[in-house]
Amino acid sequence: MPKISQRGECTPLSPFRKFAPLAERAKAQGRKIYHLNIGQPDILTPPQALQAVREHPLRVLAYSSADGNLSYRQKLTGYYRSFGVELAANQIIVTTGASEAIYLGLLSCFNQGDEILSPEPFYANYNGFAHMADIEVRAIPCRIEDGFALPSAADFERCLTPKTKGIFLCNPNNPTGCVYPEATLRELAEVVKRHDLYLFVDEVYREFCYDGQDFFSALRLDDIREHVVVVDSISKRYSACGARIGALITYNERVLEAVNRYAMLRLSPPGFGQILAEAALDVDAGYLDEVKIEYDLRRQTVFRRLQQMPGVTSYLPGGAFYCFARFPIDDADKFCRWLLEDFEYQGATVMLSPGAGFYATPGAGLNEVRMAYVICRDDLEVAMDCLEHALMEYPGRVETALPILEEAIL
Repeated sequence: MPKISQRGECTPLSPFRKFAPLAERAKAQGRKIYHLNIGQPDILTPPQALQAVREHPLRVLAYSSADGNLSYRQKLTGYYRSFGVELAANQIIVTTGASEAIYLGLLSCFNQGDEILSPEPFYANYNGFAHMADIEVRAIPCRIEDGFALPSAADFERCLTPKTKGIFLCNPNNPTGCVYPEATLRELAEVVKRHDLYLFVDEVYREFCYDGQDFFSALRLDDIREHVVVVDSISKRYSACGARIGALITYNERVLEAVNRYAMLRLSPPGFGQILAEAALDVDAGYLDEVKIEYDLRRQTVFRRLQQMPGVTSYLPGGAFYCFARFPIDDADKFCRWLLEDFEYQGATVMLSPGAGFYATPGAGLNEVRMAYVICRDDLEVAMDCLEHALMEYPGRVETALPILEEAIL
């Protein structure tokens, strides 16, 4: 039998999908699973966007332009203008989700063997796509005790090597929920400029900043506008993960040309998804206002419940819809597996993402998990009941008493 590639053997497993077969087995056995493992919201996709797909006078579902429908890209310029960003339609490339934007961006900007710096924990798929592109993610550790606040610009500068060609951030952050303010980004921009680096910023969660925090787009860093590449998606904004519509945005013409070459090879982004995405831009602003309020209430629910669990360390995240927590357990991977294979409370259990998959540093995150508060508050309360009982019953519990942190805002 022929062997698969070394790349195929070594590609990292997704920490939020790796236990899916165990969850399906548990469901088949009659257990209710509360999914806090993946950012799949239960919020309704805007009905008018779905209706636009149903009513579109389409006779042939043809290829679009490789960089996406012009009408959609033109309408997107108005959306970004609302965040203080002036763009032309040709500075936006529509992609098959943010995932493709990340991958094509990495392929276009970095050579094999290059390094990018990213604060950890980071979105696990950054590591996967970097592996596919034969580049290395070098981590700059953040601390749960500080709410995973971004390290200083000086810390980034100290970590640079001759192989470092870029910095990759997610703002607001997945998986930590930390929001990086304008002043912090401007300090980091000085490092980017001084060392002629790329600054990639995943801004998928820009709508979800809490406690009066203002979102600041990296596209507004005028001093380094040729260095900035922004990744975006409609998946979380409009609860439309299955549409698979993202975007890569940059003022750098050479990057746009390179990404477009890859985009032409894959032909076009999804047709129905673009119809839905364009219609979603006409949704009343009240939709997103209500969604943000709901996520904020869920955030408060998870924080309140974690506060009450002995030995748990966490914090109040400032954005997105995720939080990390450190549990009094021996191994989060074993714990997450045990939850699905051996535990139930009143016929239910909870599915989490083990923390180590969000780190590049060996041994980091072994007793941490990421939770996505994407289910309704009533279900969140029940899921937290399950988690509280599980932490008391888990055979690998390690007795400790660590403080719960207050709000993590820079």
